[in-house]
Amino acid sequence: MIPADSATGKRGPSPVSKLAWLGEVVAVQPRIRLMRSFDQRNHAYPGFALFLHGKLDGTAREFSVGIGPGAQAKHEFRAGDTARGLAVPIADERVETVELYKASALEVISRAATSPAAGPPWRGVPPPLETYRTRGHRRLDPRTYEASCRTCIWGCCMPVEITLDQWKPEIREYRRETFCYGPRSCTAYRAGATRKVPGRNGMTWDEADWVDEEATSSRGPDE
Repeated sequence: MIPADSATGKRGPSPVSKLAWLGEVVAVQPRIRLMRSFDQRNHAYPGFALFLHGKLDGTAREFSVGIGPGAQAKHEFRAGDTARGLAVPIADERVETVELYKASALEVISRAATSPAAGPPWRGVPPPLETYRTRGHRRLDPRTYEASCRTCIWGCCMPVEITLDQWKPEIREYRRETFCYGPRSCTAYRAGATRKVPGRNGMTWDEADWVDEEATSSRGPDE
């Protein structure tokens, strides 16, 4: 039964119950969204993604939780930590790459037993989101991301929202793209194919290599 609002008498959606989770942090990566409109792009920075192996609502499995930048600054999660908390399932999987968000009651039960080895992949405490914004990213081959970069603090899988026609903004497409914020000299890095962005009337924008070069031009090869 849908509960009625006590003030208006109108019925609204039932509140979503928070799920308890507990597990070892496998990776921490930035949680960034990408909005595209043909050759234009911009980003939103809602926080960080925790990838864990443990128990979600009593079931043993791998899962992911989105947290805000303030929570990451407070707890400084990194791979190897054991943590727990509460969270709710995402409302729209098209604009998220995590399973849960709106995390609360966060607690670090134990810290990683050893200091992270030198990368790649880099697995320490990730920097603030502003660092990712100023560093810029390069496209990352999805197969390379899955094989070598899923546990690296510089890897990022972004939900992408594409506005096909700026005169009809309600018409959109969704997909996921993988990126690297890491050192330009990383030996694990592979760019993969250029990204094709659909537009109005069947047009396509081919995001060439110069876009990545421009986005990371302020950094040296080892930065």
